[in-house]
Amino acid sequence: MREQKTVVVGMSGGVDSSVAAYLLKEQGYRVIGVTMQIWQDEEQAAVEQEGGCCGLSAVDDARRVANVLDIPYYVMNFKKEFQENVIDYFIREYQAGRTPNPCIACNRYVKWESLLKRSLEIGADYIATGHYARIRHLETGRYAIENSVTAKKDQTYALYNLTQEQLARTLMPVGAYEKDRIREIAEEAGLPVAKKPDSMEICFVPDGDYASYIEKTTGVRSEPGNFVDTEGHVIGRHRGIIHYTVGQRKGLNLALGYPAFVVKIKPDTNEIVIGKLEDNLSEKVYIHQMNFMSEPDFSEEKTYLGKIRYNHAGSPCMVRRVEEDLYECTFPEAQRAVTPGQALVLYDGSLVAGGGTIL
Repeated sequence: MREQKTVVVGMSGGVDSSVAAYLLKEQGYRVIGVTMQIWQDEEQAAVEQEGGCCGLSAVDDARRVANVLDIPYYVMNFKKEFQENVIDYFIREYQAGRTPNPCIACNRYVKWESLLKRSLEIGADYIATGHYARIRHLETGRYAIENSVTAKKDQTYALYNLTQEQLARTLMPVGAYEKDRIREIAEEAGLPVAKKPDSMEICFVPDGDYASYIEKTTGVRSEPGNFVDTEGHVIGRHRGIIHYTVGQRKGLNLALGYPAFVVKIKPDTNEIVIGKLEDNLSEKVYIHQMNFMSEPDFSEEKTYLGKIRYNHAGSPCMVRRVEEDLYECTFPEAQRAVTPGQALVLYDGSLVAGGGTIL
């Protein structure tokens, strides 16, 4: 008889992670449910009762699901790890004029690195989540994230930064199903979250007002400065660089006689460069802080499908190594609003080949 393996499922209180726990139990695993406590204070926790993946409502809903599934359930404290790897990073990037992706950081350093470490310490063999993605063990011996069955919910972009060791210890059962089918399974299993809406906002900024969150958290007001055109002429005043991101069009309050876009953010001079649509297009994108997945490296020039943001359809690009941790990605068709701080994720067919942070 096959030895029963133990898997810790990160349960957010949503339908996807709940069904992941159900599917793994049905497959014969010993399942332990865990919700990660990441809220920093009671006030924030109260706000998150209305939503978010790890607020108080997540604990209540996940515990109810665990009771239905008859599995052990625990709340683990990851406040310190979340503060250091997600919140501090998020604030630091905006203050530096870049646009962070906190979900990618949370996946790598909290949901995987910290949760996996603690799960292995209590004797688990794997961790699992409700992400819409699949894991492939390739003939080369490497592990890679593969697109989910449903393109509409595919979450591979936010998972490109996972390590080989993390992937070897991870299960993602939901990636083999369409979203509608996941809700049907939840109904059939009698899970109380079957009709719970998906959480869309960043969990620690539930109202979406990133700038106010940063100012309140740091106690530092972002100083107003100049809007300048591409030639350096002052054309107006901005509210502070944390209020803006490259490619932004709305909320600029500029009457220039043409559609205006944020082209560049210059924290050293506290200036925001404004241009036209054509000024916002890039054929060459440079990335660093690389993570390699299906490929062990990108030492040879090769064409991949590149995605420059989560909801980007992707476009072919040629990848060329420039320095040890610097790669040039050339798109035949110029891409709009290539944003420093975001990820460029490279796909080889349905597999994530790797990716890096846009400079």
